[in-house]
Amino acid sequence: MTTNPPSTSPAVVRLTQYSTAELREIAGDDDDPFGVSGAGLTWLPKQEHFGIRRDGRLVAHTGLVTLPLAVGEVETEVVGFGGVVVAPELRGHGLARLVVTAALEHARTTGPQYGLLFCRPHLLALYQRLGWRALEEDVHVEQPDGPALMPLRTMWIPLRDGVHWPSGPVRLRSLPM
Repeated sequence: MTTNPPSTSPAVVRLTQYSTAELREIAGDDDDPFGVSGAGLTWLPKQEHFGIRRDGRLVAHTGLVTLPLAVGEVETEVVGFGGVVVAPELRGHGLARLVVTAALEHARTTGPQYGLLFCRPHLLALYQRLGWRALEEDVHVEQPDGPALMPLRTMWIPLRDGVHWPSGPVRLRSLPM
């Protein structure tokens, strides 16, 4: 059964909680809703959550967390975006765009100059349409057993006017988001 999307854009709301129960509300029984279990990484929980509800059901989400980052000699912080998920039957209706854009608007009110996310290659075009830029450099992330090379594509977005990505090796000084 195909569900027709409503004619008006749904409102994005800040969520007071986001747990496995909320993820299941969106993704159902999918054991790997983000398609990253094969990466073998340990992921960091997000601190802030944004979602879209439709008929009382949570149908889209993204989360944010502020993290330390080193690029070359520059030590800085980034707002990490992660946990972007849309209910399978509603994909392709712009809900990811809405929830990521709302989270991005919020991130611009915080301190860091950069937004950062990791994605599977087939999602690059989606994020590029939203203004994200692919990094060509390898990115190392922390893991319980020591630093690891991030196998997913890394993308960044400026959170302030006139911001440019520094040059040099990239190291996320925490678990990935």
